[in-house]
Parts: sequence; C-alpha cells; structure tokens
Amino acid sequence: MGVRRFGRVNWLGLGTLAKREILRFVAVWTQTLLAPLVTAGLFLLIFSIAIGPSRGDVMGVPFLTFLIPGIMTMTVIQNAFANTSSSIVISKVQGNIVDTLMPPLAPLELVLGYLAGAVARGLCVAVAISLALWIVLGQGVAHPIWALTFVLLGGAMMGAVGIVAGIFANKFDQMAAITNFIVTPLAFLSGTFYSVSALPEVLQTFTRVNPIFYLIDGARYGMIGVSDGSPILGLAVVTGVTLALCGLAWQMLKTGYRLKS
Repeated sequence: MGVRRFGRVNWLGLGTLAKREILRFVAVWTQTLLAPLVTAGLFLLIFSIAIGPSRGDVMGVPFLTFLIPGIMTMTVIQNAFANTSSSIVISKVQGNIVDTLMPPLAPLELVLGYLAGAVARGLCVAVAISLALWIVLGQGVAHPIWALTFVLLGGAMMGAVGIVAGIFANKFDQMAAITNFIVTPLAFLSGTFYSVSALPEVLQTFTRVNPIFYLIDGARYGMIGVSDGSPILGLAVVTGVTLALCGLAWQMLKTGYRLKS
C-alpha cells in the first residue's frame, strides 16, 4: 500500500482525536477529576475508621499505607475505562460515531487517539490523589518510575478494555452491565484491600489470573516498596495483556464490528 497523501501517520488527525478525548474530561473536571479524588478519600476514611485501629500491619506496613496504592490504582483504571467506553457509546447512541470513522484515520490511529484520553485522565487522577496523600498524610512514593509505569500501563490497558466494551455495547444499559458485572468485580477482587497471601489457595490462583491484580501489585511496589509478587513479572503480564487488548480493539475498528451497518 502506498503512502497516504498526508503521510504514513496522520499526525494532525491523531492529535485532533487525542485532543478531543482529553478535552472531554477536562471540560467536566468536577465529575472526572474532583469526584474520583473525593471517592478515594472516602474509601480511605471509611476503612481507616472501621478497620484501621483494629488491624495490624499488612506486609510489614500499616494497613492504611497498604490501602493507598490499591485505591489509587483502582480509581485510575475505572476512570480510564470510563473515558473510552463512554466516548464511544455516547457517539453510537447519538448517531455521530460517523464523525470519528469518516476522517482519514487508520484503525491504529483511532486506537491511539482514544487511548491518549484514557491515559491522560488516569494520570491526572493519579497525580491528584498522590498530591493529596502527600499533603494530608505525608505519604511519598518509594519507586517513582515503577509507580508511573504501572499507572500509564493501567490507563492504557483499561482504556483498551473501554474501547472494546464501547464498540460491543449499543446501549447504556449494556455498558452498565459490563461495568457492574465484569470491570468492577475484577477491580475489587484484585488485592486492592487485602494481601493475596492471606487468601486460601483456590482464591490465590483465581486472583493471579486476574490481570488487574498485577496492576495493583505493581503500583503498590512503586508507591510503598512492597508487593505480593515480582514487579517484573507484573510488568510483563500487564504489557502483554495491554498489547492483546489493543490488538483486539484495532481489529474491531478495522472490520467496523458493531459500528458500520
């Protein structure tokens, strides 16, 4: 195939789509950035009041310190998923998805444009929560590069899940079902609120096949320096799953699955 008249990569179109996806959540920052910060704070407050005083150390650190990375990462991935899935579903319901499909953008460029918004939103949420925790609790970051890596990968992975879910769902209730019965259970059952080593063997096995566990565990290592597993293994698993999901999203966009009549 020859070179397109605007180059091998349509940088203008890709940048425009990425800008649109970023402006979508910036325009309603009280819902997309402030609300997750408040929710994460409420989680920490409730757990510290209800369980914290009677709970000993977990993996050698105070229970509240152990909770912080899990709650932050869970908030990041939920927002990254919401950014891409809501963008596509709203466009399909309103009938303007054609405005995204008609421009000269290759399927890979569409995937990258959508992911840019998801990763940016996840990163903004992570930075906001981290700053708030540093100001209020004095909680720093043990390994910043590891923490940043898993935040970015978490945004990309769940952004890709959001693309796939958004393409599959034709109505808001279908998207709600995917969120309530797939995304939320996987996020909660991933070691967010507990150490996997405390689980029975069967549940440990189930948890370790959940890719979100490796996101939570890797981010925990990056933030407080302890983890249930190897961060290198977690990096490999999350990278592989992210690439596979991006490939699936690319294939769905390429074929026009549930997008083109």
